[in-house]
Amino acid sequence: MFDKILIANRGEIACRVIKTARRMGIKTVAVYSDADKDALHVQMADEAVHIGPPQSAQSYLRIDRIVDACLETGAQAVHPGYGFLSEKREFQEALAKAGVAFIGPDAHAIYAMGDKIESKKLAMEAGVNTVPGYMGVIKDAEEAVRIARDIGYPVMVKASAGGGGKGMRLARNDQEAAEGFVSATNEARSSFADDRVFIEKFIEQPRHIEIQVLADAHGNVIYLGERECSIQRRHQKVIEEAPSPFLDEATRKAMGEQACALARAVGYKSAGTVEFIVGADRSFYFLEMNTRLQVEHPVTEMVTGLDLVEWMIRIADGERLTVRQKDVKLNGWAVEARVYAEDPFRNFLPSIGRLVRYVPPAEGDFVRVDTGVYEGGEISMYYDPMIAKLITYGVSRDHAIAHMRQALDEYYIRGVNHNIPFLASLMAKQRFVEGRLTTNFIAEEYPEGFHAADLPPDDPETLVAVAAAAHRRTIERDAQISGQLPGREMKVAEDWVVMLDGKPHTVSVGDAPQGYAAVVDGNPVTLRTDWKIGEPLFRATVNGHHVCVQIDRQGAGYRLFHAGSRADALVLTRRGAELAALMPHKAPPDMSRFLLSPMPGLLVSVAVEEGQEVKAGEVLAVVEAMKMENVLRAERDGSISKIHTGPGASLAVDQVILEFA
Repeated sequence: MFDKILIANRGEIACRVIKTARRMGIKTVAVYSDADKDALHVQMADEAVHIGPPQSAQSYLRIDRIVDACLETGAQAVHPGYGFLSEKREFQEALAKAGVAFIGPDAHAIYAMGDKIESKKLAMEAGVNTVPGYMGVIKDAEEAVRIARDIGYPVMVKASAGGGGKGMRLARNDQEAAEGFVSATNEARSSFADDRVFIEKFIEQPRHIEIQVLADAHGNVIYLGERECSIQRRHQKVIEEAPSPFLDEATRKAMGEQACALARAVGYKSAGTVEFIVGADRSFYFLEMNTRLQVEHPVTEMVTGLDLVEWMIRIADGERLTVRQKDVKLNGWAVEARVYAEDPFRNFLPSIGRLVRYVPPAEGDFVRVDTGVYEGGEISMYYDPMIAKLITYGVSRDHAIAHMRQALDEYYIRGVNHNIPFLASLMAKQRFVEGRLTTNFIAEEYPEGFHAADLPPDDPETLVAVAAAAHRRTIERDAQISGQLPGREMKVAEDWVVMLDGKPHTVSVGDAPQGYAAVVDGNPVTLRTDWKIGEPLFRATVNGHHVCVQIDRQGAGYRLFHAGSRADALVLTRRGAELAALMPHKAPPDMSRFLLSPMPGLLVSVAVEEGQEVKAGEVLAVVEAMKMENVLRAERDGSISKIHTGPGASLAVDQVILEFA
């Protein structure tokens, strides 16, 4: 077995690999850029090697520097994680030349499966179902239209070297086929330096279901069931689960056997994933093979009890698979949600900055958190905005979803925006609960984007009772302060008015065993809790139901977070509520004449000058964050009166860039 391995990656996946290596008694080497010198994976590893500046192209994508790091530290093998160099055959070849093992497949398999056209040809030869389409190189838009007609609309135009949703266009007629060919070709050329595209049939009501395989160098290949990955936004997975609520045992077996056939056809060894598109009639077709560990691998581990990283390491060391197909059992259900630093209420714009508070839910039999961050650390503008992968387990799908809802309530993050409200909304959708999923789920359920109205309705009685109980506990502490003037001691009142998002609720709060007995708007509420002042999570049993509400002190009031929603509560005496009703309402300032940065990021360019006339839709500035350029355009005609900052500036969210006359 290897004595020392290097992880050629960062963030949560690097931490994930380190955990398994540590359990196996293997020392680890981390690599890091300038931006990651204080990162969690660097702290966890036995050794760490600096490999360059923050930009990935000058650090994590530098094959030569990672090979040098192996030679410098004596690492005998490299685990590539996912992304970066994990599917670069040149990386595997460079390591082999240096005498360093690659914890993954060989260069032949990486190349064969990395090219979408070649991989489909190999799949057909191996007897794997493939989507009807044209795999040859298409020379122009006219030929693309002819091919699309022959296949039958709708069709998908795809870049051969594509990934991550880039170089893909859906066409339902001749015009869209021609335009899609041109767009996909241009995008493929700029993103992958390879402008080849192909056309295939588009499957209606499709599901994205993938099969996990394990293969060793001795000809043993098994499949570990499937993962349902249909909940996607812009072709990026958001929620994954294992098993799929859609497959029956016969379909699972057929898909698994075809995935194994493809792995054998390319001499595959290591963990790999064969992705399929599945129609409403359970017909399934090969999409691609990912020759690496998948982001969503934990759900497979939860239902099979196998550690995929451990098997990748053992296979790379030449060991045989000791698990046979008959040994693979799927027990229970697992769901994974990707927690990102992004603002779902602003079209999922990335959010960067310091994690001022970071308290993940407690891990145990039903909850797992794979993360690469910690309280006080930073979410950098240079890399993927993932904070963590939250995985929950249950004896059934309903139980796994219930654990996920509770874990999301307990996930306390402050300092950056995050997508937990969106994840909570997804978990509450009846269509999701029933398992009626397609890759169009998010587009259909949120046709106008995500808004506060999409959050599950919360019981105001619960939040009112929590606010009143928290306030009562605060007043009880204040009443015990020593040195109060005789006869002027603070009294603990029982009758209050709770203003919840501006709406009044009458409350009385009295003592009860292990908590309080309240009456909210005439309805009795029993609340048991051991919450202490200052704790961010208010855990309680409210009328017999477990509840976890995140609670922040907000001036004289409280800000409450539950089931993805936010509510502001102000607890007043009856007289205080009467006086508050007389206070004038302060109108918010008019910011319509300012161009504000929608996110923290780097101001790449300003396309206008002071005094310049602009038209609606005209480009004003470009802001870069999380490897993405965001173009800001004029919403109306006008003229520029003042430019407040210039290219190269680091912007905070809502920072003024320029001002209109």
